[in-house]
Amino acid sequence: MTSHPIRFGVWAPVHGNRAAFQDPREPYDASWQRNRRLVLQAEELGFDTTLIAQHTINPHGEMDQLEAWSAAAALAEATSRIELITAIKPYLFHPVVLAKMALQIEAISEGRFAINLVNAWNRPELAKAGIGFAEHDERYAYGREWIEVVSRLTEGERLTFKGRFFAIEDYELWPKDIWRTRPRIYVGGESEPARDLVARWGDVWFINGQALPDVRQLIADVARRERRGRPVRFGLSAFVIARPTRREAEEELAHLMELAALDAPLRAIQRANTDPAVVMTQTMAKSPRVGTNGGTAAGLVGSYDEVASRILAFHHEGIETFMLQFQPLERELQRFAAEIMPRVRRARAALGNLDVKEEA
Repeated sequence: MTSHPIRFGVWAPVHGNRAAFQDPREPYDASWQRNRRLVLQAEELGFDTTLIAQHTINPHGEMDQLEAWSAAAALAEATSRIELITAIKPYLFHPVVLAKMALQIEAISEGRFAINLVNAWNRPELAKAGIGFAEHDERYAYGREWIEVVSRLTEGERLTFKGRFFAIEDYELWPKDIWRTRPRIYVGGESEPARDLVARWGDVWFINGQALPDVRQLIADVARRERRGRPVRFGLSAFVIARPTRREAEEELAHLMELAALDAPLRAIQRANTDPAVVMTQTMAKSPRVGTNGGTAAGLVGSYDEVASRILAFHHEGIETFMLQFQPLERELQRFAAEIMPRVRRARAALGNLDVKEEA
């Protein structure tokens, strides 16, 4: 079992519901007001972190979409404890500009900000903007240079850098990060280039939701790669359906599957716009599921005791941060905080580790 404490996070509803858009219990709402309310609720309930995914246009079509980085800056002021992880697609921001923005939000949040590097899969977002959509491995080559520039600048270095994509000369950002070395860097993606990138520059690797044996193999692969600095830490995306009994949880899963089927035309738009080389699409095709980024494939569907036990099983294999999805979101956040968090704490206490929060 990892020596790091368990941390619970929630995906912000930046493009509405994660399981099904046509759910009468949760009308579609990707507004700033709802995202702010949700993150403040999560903080109050004891969640440790939130992930603000970045899209400039909604991947499902002509629907509302929150802008991640301006929202992150506002949330940094509105919150007091929760970590704010904000995703970034490197082609959308020059690394010098992004590094400056990251340091500013780090200052506003007083050391609670983090970057989630994702190398893009939604073709129209870049192609329609005239930026161009490079092939998969070329995007990762660009991303490696990009994150090196961002990392070194946010660490306070006076940087001169010459690569294939960037030429930075004698550049330094002020003020420096007074809270720590730099904002934490999370990396998504499971392809070979993604694993190399996280081993070199990432602090935490976000794994898409999937079965425990597959997660175990992924962790082992990245953990043995050559690396500078401290070992990589690991996070997992998962959709949670927890109920008093397994039967009730399975009934809710079946209900969400029926609702999700109504979104077939929207999902078809997303599939048509997605780069088929992205490993996430292959992972999600392994089994029926609801939710994004693997969703219920992680198996956090069952009774309260079963879900808590499965979380601990993933933690035993090295998962520290659980980035969770729910529907209906606000109600299920409360249920998770009331029923699952205490069970995990008790189990950890029985193992001699009382802390399920982020260490200083």
